[in-house]
Amino acid sequence: MNEKISPSQPIKILNAAVIVAALGYFVDIYDLLLFGFVRVKSLTDLGFSGQELTDKGLSLQNWQMGGMLIGGILWGVLGDKLGRVRVLYFSIALYSIANILNGFATGYGDYAFYRLIAGIGLAGELGAGITLVSEVLPKNKRGIGTMLVASIGLSGALLAWIIEYFFEWRTCYFIGGGLGVLLLIVRISVSESGIFRNVQAQTHISRGNFFALFNNWERFTRFLRCIFIGTTTWFVVGILVMLAPEFGKVKGLEGITAPNAIAICYSGLILGDLVSGLLSQLMRSRVKVMALFLALDLVAILAYLALPFSSPAMFYASHFLLGFSVGFWVIFVTIGAEQFGTNLRSTVATSVPNFARGMQVPINESFKYLKGAAVTGSVITAGYIVGAVCLGIAFLALWGMKDTFNRDMDYVEEI
Repeated sequence: MNEKISPSQPIKILNAAVIVAALGYFVDIYDLLLFGFVRVKSLTDLGFSGQELTDKGLSLQNWQMGGMLIGGILWGVLGDKLGRVRVLYFSIALYSIANILNGFATGYGDYAFYRLIAGIGLAGELGAGITLVSEVLPKNKRGIGTMLVASIGLSGALLAWIIEYFFEWRTCYFIGGGLGVLLLIVRISVSESGIFRNVQAQTHISRGNFFALFNNWERFTRFLRCIFIGTTTWFVVGILVMLAPEFGKVKGLEGITAPNAIAICYSGLILGDLVSGLLSQLMRSRVKVMALFLALDLVAILAYLALPFSSPAMFYASHFLLGFSVGFWVIFVTIGAEQFGTNLRSTVATSVPNFARGMQVPINESFKYLKGAAVTGSVITAGYIVGAVCLGIAFLALWGMKDTFNRDMDYVEEI
């Protein structure tokens, strides 16, 4: 049973919260994907070569994603206890500092430590922003608001691509940290949501209790569903796209680079987010759009792994399709914010996308094991197996999920 509260809500879509959340996610995506762009350059500069570029790269990505798991819990709980806006300040300050320090990395050890700290900081940005936007906009407009946040934010990948092309890898990290510092100044104008302030004033309501997600079976399964519907995104981005040079080589293509593959993938992802967000408004459903895009993702993954590609251009085109097919990210993060009451909303909206990102760790390790010479000896076969598991989990999680398109945000969870 949920307890209703009655905040007043502004109706303007392009308000300060939406704009600042979009800019914050823009910097978040720049920093989150920067390692994928500079993986080969940075590791080569630090003395690694050959298979180490793949294995060390996956390990460093694990450190970053592990940090996001930690941060997903930390910032989510603090967002419900202290407020969404404070989390936006503290998280961006942490990852800005970490990225500046990352520019001074001298070996694998400190590189891994800085990626861990950056991951913790990066974890707070998207969830806090989406929570804030979902609470300041009415239900008939919040889908548009979160679509703008996600679409504008994802274009940070394109900035990282351009910066990586013109600058040395250490400078790329310095620029990312500098952008974060500038964003902190812009954030001064953002106010807390009225919904949160109303709940904060009711001292009898328990807020940010992470363990409450596990002491009720219905709430626990709701939480797991929100995480698992997004699992396939990080198989696509973290394996198929980041390791595009390795997959291209197997298909007989030379000159394939991860920066180009990531940039093209995210161009598709931006378009996919716009389309999925608009479809969600037209169909008045989150779940139906998720199912449609998961089906498209299945087709895109099969095409990527199974088809022969006659040229690098055709292979890069398949990355655009992959990106478009996981353009349900805006729907995914909106569902997480809408599924839970105000006293747990930040906890869930922040932890869900970061737990989904954190799934990159078992995905990476499974892929590394399966592609080994003692198992399949093939990145293609390993891709089929891991991809099938990720998609199977996503479809099962979506099956029977309640749609949240028309759900009001002015309620709390009884804990």
